[in-house]
Amino acid sequence: MTATDIHRTIDALWRMESPRLIAGLARIVRDVGLAEELAQDALVTALEQWPATGVPRNPGAWLMTTAKHRAIDQMRRHALHRRKEDELTREIEDQLEQTVGDPDAMLDDPIGDDLLGLVFTACHPVLSTEARVALTLRLLGGLTTPEIARAFMVPEPTVAQRIVRAKRTLSEANVPFEVPRGEALSERLASVLEVVYLIFNEGYTATTGDAWMRPDLCGEALRLGRVLAGLAPGEPEVHGLVALMEIQASRMAARVGPNGEPILLSEQNRGRWDPLLIRRGLTALQRVEALGGRNGPYALQAAIAACHARARTVQETDWARIASLYDTLAQRMPSPVVSLNRAVAHAMAFGPAAGLALVDALRDEPLLRHYHLLPSARGDLLGKLGRHDEAREEFERAASLTRNTRERDLLLQRAAASRQASGR
Repeated sequence: MTATDIHRTIDALWRMESPRLIAGLARIVRDVGLAEELAQDALVTALEQWPATGVPRNPGAWLMTTAKHRAIDQMRRHALHRRKEDELTREIEDQLEQTVGDPDAMLDDPIGDDLLGLVFTACHPVLSTEARVALTLRLLGGLTTPEIARAFMVPEPTVAQRIVRAKRTLSEANVPFEVPRGEALSERLASVLEVVYLIFNEGYTATTGDAWMRPDLCGEALRLGRVLAGLAPGEPEVHGLVALMEIQASRMAARVGPNGEPILLSEQNRGRWDPLLIRRGLTALQRVEALGGRNGPYALQAAIAACHARARTVQETDWARIASLYDTLAQRMPSPVVSLNRAVAHAMAFGPAAGLALVDALRDEPLLRHYHLLPSARGDLLGKLGRHDEAREEFERAASLTRNTRERDLLLQRAAASRQASGR
């Protein structure tokens, strides 16, 4: 394996391992900012050593071991309170001794769910909502600042400042690394649900890179959602989010072709949709209804996903119900993206001209100015109306805006098809 291959492997491993690594370290050092620094130090060490020594058998455990040794070194270097230093150093050293010969145990979570604890710590009320979401996406999802900025549709420097200030605030406020209980749980739940779903979305449709999806992020979001449902069984929106993610995840095998190319919903082989995940999603949706929360934002989106899951073909989809659900969602959770999805649903239910009118009303929306799905949706509707030259221009614009290689290829293919359809 060449040095370049090693670096690519390390980058991929970092994407997969960094959330667990940071979470485990945060529980030990009780400071998420310091935990991220230690994890980054371990990554730098891997970049220095692995090209010569090769990738270890259990890279995640190697990174954790290296980070914990680094933590001990830092504690000994800095003028920390002697009692705290001795206590934490002894705890880390005991763990290192207990896991010798068993690298898998290095990543075990002995006192609960570290990742869940990391989510709630990053979502502490001492931080603004924007900072909570950005920090958790960075620490738990392993996303870069540009990816988080794209998810929020805000400038990258803004996100970077939020992350730095959030870590400093948590440290200065001595926020404990824990899963809240009682009233504190419900107070912080909405922000956590937002974070979990943003992580899922980044896995479901990656904003950057050469892969259409990042299944590991979807899996983490699903796992966290299920754990949250166990922690808060009486919260309908928790079950709504779980239902939404389960049903969306059921399509993952059908969303890519043999070479990793994206396959749109209308062209997917529904026989490849996972029936177990669909059943789990529909069961979670039943819990929402039993709890009287069917009009919550996540419950409404789950109900929309359920309409797709219940239809054997695109033609059998109850588009009128989906359009109605989007009407309600736009009232309950108004946003430009929801309005765009509502326009597409109306196009399917009432014709492309109706949908195009709604899309055109969003063209001057500042938050959608650089959002590639706006020209993509417009191109699709223009093509259905036979306006192929205009459709081509929109698909080319969408391709110039996306940062995902697979998505760009798909959009350029659609632009070429529009050019062919126009006879030019």
